[in-house]
Amino acid sequence: MKTATGTMLIHNGQILDGTGSDRIMDGAVVVESGVIRFVGPAREMPPVAEDAVRVDANGGTIMPGLVEAHFHATYFNIRTLEDLDIKYPVEYVSLLASVNCRLALECGYTAARSGGCLFNVDFWLKKAINEDLIPGPRLAASGREICSSGGLMDWNPEFRKIGMEGLVFIINGQDDARKAVRALVKDGIEWVKTYPTGDAASPDINDHHTLCMTFDEMNAVVATAHNHGLKVTGHCRATEGIKNALRAGYDCIEHGTFIDDETLELLLERDVPCVPALYFEKASVELGKDFGLSQRVIDGHQETLDGGIESARRILRAGGRLGMGGDYGFGWNPHGDYARELTFFVKDAGLTPLEVITCATKTGAEIMGCGDEIGTLETGKLADVLVVDGDVIEDIAILEDRSRFIAVMQGGVIKAGRMAPKELTNVTVNG
Repeated sequence: MKTATGTMLIHNGQILDGTGSDRIMDGAVVVESGVIRFVGPAREMPPVAEDAVRVDANGGTIMPGLVEAHFHATYFNIRTLEDLDIKYPVEYVSLLASVNCRLALECGYTAARSGGCLFNVDFWLKKAINEDLIPGPRLAASGREICSSGGLMDWNPEFRKIGMEGLVFIINGQDDARKAVRALVKDGIEWVKTYPTGDAASPDINDHHTLCMTFDEMNAVVATAHNHGLKVTGHCRATEGIKNALRAGYDCIEHGTFIDDETLELLLERDVPCVPALYFEKASVELGKDFGLSQRVIDGHQETLDGGIESARRILRAGGRLGMGGDYGFGWNPHGDYARELTFFVKDAGLTPLEVITCATKTGAEIMGCGDEIGTLETGKLADVLVVDGDVIEDIAILEDRSRFIAVMQGGVIKAGRMAPKELTNVTVNG
């Protein structure tokens, strides 16, 4: 991905640097050749060249680009399980995913970590984004997911005889687990996504208190993945599933819905981040009936929502790390609504705007493995910057409104927002 040339001055706004530090009023950021060279009060700014590009924040907010830490680029208007992997051929899935990536960037998300995808599409999305063929967030690629036979993602009845190869590896035992990871190694991905537990979406067989993988299978996944330098994460709702993941050596926990004291201690001891992904649960409760979800499923999502809020609060208050993002691409939780997650954690979960922004920038970059390059506004880091017309501390919901974005930058290059070239803006996907 190319970085900008020359000098840029971003000024006339408060700075939220993403580290969790207090905001800097009347701040300035100086960027040279795509790298941040100064962050601080405007009065302390070094001299800037006359021909520097100037970005006026209009008295608003200068902050790091957001990080979507649980991104499903290949999800598109999902309403039933069949939509996950057999609705469209891989050719069309690839096109839809590229548009979703463009949309994420326009929504202020300059980086994203995949939470699993169809057909290894996001590995190639990452390549296309890095080579500036398509606009999109910097991407940490995942690929096809792993679940045990009969588990949450093995939803296709046997009589269909159509397999699940595009979406997930169905495993039985440790040998299958190793074989699946080795296939992912060949695919070139960075994160292995697994399904240790069930979900409210499957109340009859694999609900949110059910285990979907054995500890031995999980351990085999981790050992094989770590041997090849890959990281492992998992859809973990049930308490025992979270414990198994932590004991097996997982590098991240998705959801972490029902944390008890022992589980929290394990999480903190290993400093494993968690991505709660809770706005999906709220949307499922509030809109599920309109999309045909049964009351039993909706009630399960309500239990998941309540448990997830409590667990997320406990993790953060105990000194743990939370990433922001989750499961966008469903009919009731569409791509483009990513920042609703941030509003939710302030208005429903009771976190402060500064805490949420830190989770959505610094911690997200750390989860991706790019914390030394992006995620905060600090000298020496790439200028992945979001300039917002408004005070996001006073009203974090401003981040839901793309029309408030003055500039969305990657490496100092303005890719979206009011100052971006018009051909890169105003993309929306419906279907």
